[in-house]
Amino acid sequence: MLVYGDATRREPAARKLARLRGQLADARASPAGLGRHCLLVDALIEAGELVQGVADAHFLAAGKRDTPSPQTDAAMALTVAVARLCAQSWETAFAHEWRQGPLEDRLAACETLLASADLEVKQPEGYAFYALYPEGHFAAAKRLGPGPWRVIGLRSIGTSLAAMAAVALDAPAPLTLRPVGHPFERHVSLGDAPLAKPAAHHAIVDEGPGLSGSSIAGVIRRLRDEGVPADRIHLFPGHANGPGAQANDETRALWTQASVHVVGFDELILRAKHPAHRLQGWVESLVGPLHAPLAEITGGAWRRAHGDGQGDVPPAHPWQERRKFLAHSHHGAWLVKFIGLGHAARQRFGCAMRLAEAGFSPTVAGLCHGFMVEQWHDEMAPLSLARLQCTELRARLVERVADYIAFRVRSFPAPEENGASLRALCEMGRHNSTQALGNGLASAWDRFQVQAERLEGRVQRVKTDNRMHAWEWLADDNRILKTDAVDHHAGHDLIGCQDAAWDVAGACTELGLTAEELDRLVDGLLRRGCRIDAELLSFYAPAYLAFQLGHYHLAAQDARSQDEQRRLESHCERYTQALRDQLAGS
Repeated sequence: MLVYGDATRREPAARKLARLRGQLADARASPAGLGRHCLLVDALIEAGELVQGVADAHFLAAGKRDTPSPQTDAAMALTVAVARLCAQSWETAFAHEWRQGPLEDRLAACETLLASADLEVKQPEGYAFYALYPEGHFAAAKRLGPGPWRVIGLRSIGTSLAAMAAVALDAPAPLTLRPVGHPFERHVSLGDAPLAKPAAHHAIVDEGPGLSGSSIAGVIRRLRDEGVPADRIHLFPGHANGPGAQANDETRALWTQASVHVVGFDELILRAKHPAHRLQGWVESLVGPLHAPLAEITGGAWRRAHGDGQGDVPPAHPWQERRKFLAHSHHGAWLVKFIGLGHAARQRFGCAMRLAEAGFSPTVAGLCHGFMVEQWHDEMAPLSLARLQCTELRARLVERVADYIAFRVRSFPAPEENGASLRALCEMGRHNSTQALGNGLASAWDRFQVQAERLEGRVQRVKTDNRMHAWEWLADDNRILKTDAVDHHAGHDLIGCQDAAWDVAGACTELGLTAEELDRLVDGLLRRGCRIDAELLSFYAPAYLAFQLGHYHLAAQDARSQDEQRRLESHCERYTQALRDQLAGS
């Protein structure tokens, strides 16, 4: 099934450097504390993306081989300088005295060398989705002894992570590599220079391992081939679980030869030794002292917090869920949810603030180093199939959905290049439909393919919700609130930002709208100044179903319990039948 996709974007290097300069200026002007530290980490992520974009451009120009370049070296030197500030801030519990050092010279050198560069930048997934903190790699490396060290960061996220490790190890600026080949059999593609440094320890830094762990294994293989002893190879991954289910025997054997060093989120932040590093303290600075320790509700545990019984229980995909916690203070209950690090996460937080101020989403207390704190409404129940039988509630809901989608259209426009093209959605739809239904109905996508070419110019992209499922709405007699509304347009999937018609298609499917209710929704949007293109909606309807089918199919394969698997498979069956009907009708 086609579900996932890398979030990439084109961005001039000059724009990234201007943003980075602004982040550093804001940090310099801020008082010592967590706020200033967050700005420094934002700048580190920005600098790491710069290195990735520059290095990948030279990699492609050299025939997909990693070779040295003054531009990459300058960008990495800048990233290491920012990493040093982050490390000083972390080690002093955010109380360090600002010492800019060579930072201005590093910035100026990059501005000169990269003035006209146009980069393809990839979103660092660990920072965006998986609560991976660069301070963790610094802490893990800090535990090791003196070198000499050769630090190797794997792109994309390995650029900034390797900079933090290099600072901890007092090592030269890292080398950055882009392993190539089949996703489960990666290898290193270099120029003539050897990868190894004689007599040095070698640190391989990345956010993985993923399904196969082959990227890191490819570097280990190259080092071993160049004669590096196993006891001089050290791995700094994002977790200690080892390679995933797609790892072959050789990959697993290579991993066992090296030492693995990990300081994960729980040790680094949840149960940190220093109070200033603890998430609970960050939350208390926003909502006051907590009555009890933070209660984790990741992995579907949020359902129990809402008091769901054994009946209409929403499904959950635990390993895809972001870390989230429940907090209780004198001012009420609060959801503490990871929404990401860096500039993009601040944009998502801005969306959350605007939605809350407009009354569409829960009140937001603030943002603390990647975690958004918003009010938890335990007095309001999520919508369920039983509650959706209420005629009065359905009428209110249709009007509320119209208000909500129209507000997003007005408030959150997106660049044309953000999000999958209609052609890509068509390819996904055809592939997932064939996987689920066989070839019999695949020809229906021929017409959609023609539609896609014709309709692409009519798409008006916005930061769509992409998550209109019933359990994402809270309702009582007076209010209807939308939860989980700020980051699915920037999720780890191929959809991204779409036309508002995508959310209309989602609402129709997930809320079980009748034809009459759909007409009322479309008419209501038109009255609010938001015209829904009927042809585009007819294209999105099967594409939405095909995507959700793929998503829930993969989630069911990964389910950790039979009950969860049954819930997920039930939704697969629902999407399969609806998709079959759509394609047969077309």
